[in-house]
Amino acid sequence: MVAMKNIRSAFSLFCLSVLLVSCSTFIPLQQPAQCLPDFPYQDGWYGGDGAYSIALDERRTLWIFGDTFVSEDKGRKDRIGMDVVLGTTLAVSTCSTDQKFSIQYFLKKKNGKFVSSFGQDEWLWPQDPFIARGTLYIPLLVIQGLPDAPPPFNFKVAGHKIARIKDFKADDPHQWPVDYLDWTHALATGVEALATTSVIHHNYVYFYPLYRYAKDNVSISGNILARISTDHLDNPANYWEYWTRDGAWQKKLKPNEVKIIFPAGVSELSVRYHIQDQQWMVVYLSPEKKGHQLLYSTAANPEGPWSPPSALIEAVAEVDPRSPIYDQHTFCYAGKEHRQFAQDRNLVVTYVCNSSEDISNQNSFLRKNLFLYRPVVKNIQR
Repeated sequence: MVAMKNIRSAFSLFCLSVLLVSCSTFIPLQQPAQCLPDFPYQDGWYGGDGAYSIALDERRTLWIFGDTFVSEDKGRKDRIGMDVVLGTTLAVSTCSTDQKFSIQYFLKKKNGKFVSSFGQDEWLWPQDPFIARGTLYIPLLVIQGLPDAPPPFNFKVAGHKIARIKDFKADDPHQWPVDYLDWTHALATGVEALATTSVIHHNYVYFYPLYRYAKDNVSISGNILARISTDHLDNPANYWEYWTRDGAWQKKLKPNEVKIIFPAGVSELSVRYHIQDQQWMVVYLSPEKKGHQLLYSTAANPEGPWSPPSALIEAVAEVDPRSPIYDQHTFCYAGKEHRQFAQDRNLVVTYVCNSSEDISNQNSFLRKNLFLYRPVVKNIQR
């Protein structure tokens, strides 16, 4: 999302710990995998970030984007003068019998104008969706603008909502009946982004929230681990549990006892189970040096202990000064894995690159260059 560039950048400024990165790397495949995701500019969609995905069934994958560039004009070569939908947009992809990837963007309109897929008069950024007991849940950050604050950080996270969808069979996601759950007051103080990633495990939903606390001589920042039983998703108050440094689940989050799982403190990542290796893997983009490395760690259990981070991509081209596509204002984020597209032991991952320039500047690098602000797909051999 265009505005998400600010919160991602702001979050990283508060990271208190720096991950040690090993020198080992994975090697990108020289040939594209079958049914590798791609994000063409069509259906009015001209770029979005986030790019969370979830397999709805054996045929369809739902893609969820944040703030999105939109235009009725086909074949645009830049974004100059283009509108931006603040919120969430959706797409659905399929793989044909001959393994060809196809995607359709479903942009919502109201009174002839493109609008966010979720919320009425609300600014809602998407997080990692999950399916529990046949119901699709899409976590959403409630964003509040701060008109009196100077840009670019003239907003704040004001709450957490969940789009609950019990019937998602229709081809067009805007035909799905949606109701909303408000989890804001059920969460512990200091949880800034709950569903940075979501995992279903042993009848619980596990989250790795971005957490920040600074009070009473205690200062903590990073991704912690929280969970809730799938029995209590509709009414989560008093049912949250938080993982502690002592290796136990705690009903009340105590800042001096909570375990920091990932010190990097990122607002988007993925944690997925790799059945071949019988281990969990986290994938995220380093918050250091404007997102210069795509990192991974592994663990036998969601609680850890997690291995020291290693590089999947040693240097991200968009923020590498040696690269021809480098610009001093570019930064990258939103690294994550998409297991449903993997073959054998390869990893299919995405990240997004953005610009710190004022989005209203029609001559900005982001407005002039369509290769920015869209998911970058990497197929990495293990």
